[in-house]
Amino acid sequence: MGRWAKAALAAMAGVSMSGIASAAEITILANQGAVSAVRDLAAAFEKASGHKVIVSFEQGPAMAQKIESNAPADVVSQILEQFDDLIKRGKVVPGTAHEFARAGNGVAVKAGAPKPDISTPEAFKRAMLNAKSIGHSSQGTGPFNTKLFQRLGIYDEIKDRIKIIQGRPIAALVAAGEVEIGIQQTNVIQPFPGTDYVGPLPAELMEYGRFGVGLLTIAKEPEAAKALIAFMIDPANAALIRKSAMEPPAR
Repeated sequence: MGRWAKAALAAMAGVSMSGIASAAEITILANQGAVSAVRDLAAAFEKASGHKVIVSFEQGPAMAQKIESNAPADVVSQILEQFDDLIKRGKVVPGTAHEFARAGNGVAVKAGAPKPDISTPEAFKRAMLNAKSIGHSSQGTGPFNTKLFQRLGIYDEIKDRIKIIQGRPIAALVAAGEVEIGIQQTNVIQPFPGTDYVGPLPAELMEYGRFGVGLLTIAKEPEAAKALIAFMIDPANAALIRKSAMEPPAR
């Protein structure tokens, strides 16, 4: 852990020892790809620090709109690659953005439907070729899918059966019978009512979306927010990330 994270953890410990009078209220903006791990980490941080953490779940363009308008918040969590731009635009404090979690893709089918074999790259390829329709998202780990289908040499054959979805969980379309097979981040696609989770993609095909966390320049509680970030990136809390089918960063 770096010097900054250690200092923030020390600050958190000091605040925790000083009692409820110094407890702060922190708001963290979290997108769909990261919110499951953020919620588990925030709950544990509240218990450890005495601070209150409000997790504001932002879907679609709502996140960008809140950041652009400087809506009240202290921390933002979203796709790691977006932080360079946020720092350049003065929205995130330089040096405070860190990767805290990653997620690959998993597969779901309608509840009660036969589960395809996706245990090997060849089996996954056959399952995609046999599917009447395939749904995946345009965000998070979604962009990996087109490259994957191209790498497997099946994209041209299945492209007319692919539905790229925005603004709705892929599992919702699977449950409604709008697509036969859904592919989305493991923590987003399961569990979901009306669907059965088939499993993650084979390890040989897995690519990961990386998620970061950073301090907003408009933060009203910057020290407590730094402590939250330090808690989120601490390897000791990896079990809280795995709890919701995400993974800690590769070390």
